[in-house]
Amino acid sequence: MPDPTPPAKSHRATGRVTLSDVARAAGVSASTVSRALRGERAVDPALIGRVRAVSDKLGYVPDPAARALASQRSDHVAILIPLLSNTLFVDLLDSAQKTLRAAGYQTLMGVTHYDASEEEQLLRELLLHRPAGLLITGLDHNTATRKLIGHSQVPCVHLMDLPASDQPEAPYCVGFRQTDAGAALTRHLLAQGRRRIAFAAVQLDARVMQRLYGWRLALQEAGLYEPTLEWLNPAPSSLALGGVLFEQIMQQRPAVDAIFFCNDDLAQGALLAALRLGIAVPSRVAIAGFNDLTGSDQMLPTLTTVRTPRAQIGEAAARMLLGLMRGESPDRPQLDLGFEIVHRESS
Repeated sequence: MPDPTPPAKSHRATGRVTLSDVARAAGVSASTVSRALRGERAVDPALIGRVRAVSDKLGYVPDPAARALASQRSDHVAILIPLLSNTLFVDLLDSAQKTLRAAGYQTLMGVTHYDASEEEQLLRELLLHRPAGLLITGLDHNTATRKLIGHSQVPCVHLMDLPASDQPEAPYCVGFRQTDAGAALTRHLLAQGRRRIAFAAVQLDARVMQRLYGWRLALQEAGLYEPTLEWLNPAPSSLALGGVLFEQIMQQRPAVDAIFFCNDDLAQGALLAALRLGIAVPSRVAIAGFNDLTGSDQMLPTLTTVRTPRAQIGEAAARMLLGLMRGESPDRPQLDLGFEIVHRESS
């Protein structure tokens, strides 16, 4: 039986099969082809299958630059995260990407390495692709980055952080209050009878410093705050550095009876160092972390920590952004998904 699909006429200038070629061969409009190839839910599944079959047969490859130029927006969403080596951001990215892909959007990702200048440059580059929307981690950006976001008029949702409750004209964001989480974990340690609680932090990004502020507030309320119990190091977080910090604190501040590490990987490294040094946890010193990363429930002893809803944040932020891109106003522009204190054996 002869093939009913007519041959495609490639674009004369480029030799490429065009969207119009696919539309002509499938017997539908170019806009229907576009929506079908994006997998939009409003398009009949049978029609999506037929259009994709014709597209595959003709060898059609979408031209995102041409599509963006025609619509003033692409089918891409730009996402900026600090690191890919941290499970926290991998979980967040994976959840956001799944939600966006289900709605027909692809993602353009940039990794900022906690560097404000690198974040600014990445944003400039990503905006050249005319993204339909933007997801960006945190609220702490330099002036140029904030201006770029505002002037671009691209719908934007911030991840992992929330503004102060009295902040006027706060941006769209999904996350939890880092200061509240830091204070809550400190109060948990106080409730366990700990009185000399050190705070060990690295990287020193804005969210870590908010946890530090929460620790300070809780200890000040209890009349137990001592500035000498702050251990701050700008180096990247790692298990090895957690072990080093643990040894330093125990040697230089032997009266410390609990250590709040700003990240679980530091706390995991501290637990390994305690085993190596023969320091009993929690009877001699309690150890707590933050984010409930993979492996924390398998440590010896298991690690007390703050469980953060990063996958839920990624999904909720993507859904909020999808609404903004449709011109809808979210019911809650600042969505607080909270946190959970996970009490395990280390405290």
